[in-house]
Amino acid sequence: MATKASKLANYTLMTVHAHPDDESSKGPGTVAKYHDQGVKTVLICATGGEEGDILNHEMDTEYVRNHLGEVRLQELEAATKIIGYDEVVMLGYRDSGMAGAETNSNPDCFAMADKTEAVGKLVYEIRRTKPQVIVTYDEDQSGYPHPDHLQVHDISVVAFDIAGDKDKFPHLGEPFQPLKLYYSVWSKARIVQMHEKFIELGLESPFDERWFDRPSRDEFITTKINVSDYYEIRAGALRAHRTQIEEKSKFWFGIPEEEAKKIYPFDDYVLAKSLVGFPQELESDLFEGIR
Repeated sequence: MATKASKLANYTLMTVHAHPDDESSKGPGTVAKYHDQGVKTVLICATGGEEGDILNHEMDTEYVRNHLGEVRLQELEAATKIIGYDEVVMLGYRDSGMAGAETNSNPDCFAMADKTEAVGKLVYEIRRTKPQVIVTYDEDQSGYPHPDHLQVHDISVVAFDIAGDKDKFPHLGEPFQPLKLYYSVWSKARIVQMHEKFIELGLESPFDERWFDRPSRDEFITTKINVSDYYEIRAGALRAHRTQIEEKSKFWFGIPEEEAKKIYPFDDYVLAKSLVGFPQELESDLFEGIR
């Protein structure tokens, strides 16, 4: 491990997410794996998650309802420590709520943010932390069209392109150009294999037809990171978000741990932009071509 750490000590991985808990449901094993190898890991979280529903009835108390933003930030702190993020940066926007909600028009929400301002905030963090690799969301959010997820995609793509341009935002630090931009995706193969395992074990599956009707992005996957050794990290980080995830959640924890570890031991990604070439075969390393 020491040898790996010394080889990767000069690398930085940045992930850009919309809300507290997104970092624990999308690629936490990948972040933990690279952190163990000496990569600096940086989380950019766009909002405080103030509009999230309290999905765990045990946490649905008057205090939590009145202090949900504060509680969710405490959960985020606990989860990121479990994952191994070296740095957490809040962009400072308010959660926009689900698509069509009245909260979408709140002037403080992320969906209403001035795009130039939001891009500038991300450009500043890219130039400051100097990530070679950035992970964000796919442009296709048809399965979960949350306004904040769409906004995260939009600002991430633009910031990746202009962070190295000395003529863009010259007051926000020395230019720095990241080398690879990835989209984190949940493959249909993962859903199918989890559903089949529920059935095999005689358990009720949480995956109904709506899951299988979603368009598949599997054909676009370029990169599969084996995170089989990080199942406990992911589970622990998810459980830290107690307002969002129940301890006995069938979706997240319905399959016994020893079986769940074996089902689909990968985090999946689409390489969207690269200055070091695109792979001819499936990658197993986000830093391929950079090391």
